Amino acid sequence: MSRVTIKSPAEVAKAREAGKLVAELLAMIGEYVKPGVSTEELDARCHEYIVKVQKAKPANVGYYGYPKTICASVNQVVCHGIPSPKHILNDGDIINIDVAVIKNGWHGDSSRMYFVGEPAAEARRLVETCYDATVAGIRAVRPGASLGDVGHAIQTITEGAGFSVVREYCGHGIGKVYHEEPEVLHYGRPGIGMKLKPGMVFTIEPMINAGKAGTRQLGDGWTVVTQDGSWSAQWEHMVAVTEEGYEVLTPWPDGLHGYPAIG
Repeated sequence: MSRVTIKSPAEVAKAREAGKLVAELLAMIGEYVKPGVSTEELDARCHEYIVKVQKAKPANVGYYGYPKTICASVNQVVCHGIPSPKHILNDGDIINIDVAVIKNGWHGDSSRMYFVGEPAAEARRLVETCYDATVAGIRAVRPGASLGDVGHAIQTITEGAGFSVVREYCGHGIGKVYHEEPEVLHYGRPGIGMKLKPGMVFTIEPMINAGKAGTRQLGDGWTVVTQDGSWSAQWEHMVAVTEEGYEVLTPWPDGLHGYPAIG
């Protein structure tokens, strides 16, 4: 990764434009997440929407050799699930769709969870806890706060609910470069780590497991699953540090499907 870049207001506006596109995409695809649909179909719809409707570029395609537009991570898949025509969604599944676009040279990156049909109560609690933890991390962002404050807020919510925070993967700076400094850990101690300054732009994207925090990568070189087979959830937003606090650059335009607004 490169050094931390401080974005000017004009540059934050460009990041905001890209962030809006991924938020719109994640809202669009929701109606297609249902039993009987393949993750390949979801990927194809997202790719077409980015290219033909948004006139943007899918950032994931070819990134370090990644073959698809979205990451589709179902149930025990923690992250980087590769869409496949063989992976058919079933009633009760949970799925994270993670997508990034490039618009006018700037990256937008976000992910959200979807229920396939009606989830079990514990699956719903996992997803909702992860959302609450993500929101807590975002609300810790302000000038002078530390990255440890952000991680601690996420960890406190997660572990308080009896779940675990994945350690191997983290949020990241973003802008003209897809992944740049800082690394945003989703656990930590208050007051520890880099101090936040206005103009920083990064993602907050905790992955939490219903069981233990351990993960392993499958033989495809991408798909990461929980070691113990427990289910996993993740939400992701792009956030800019402002003079007053923070701005979410990937706000959802569809009423959040019942999830409370971040503010």
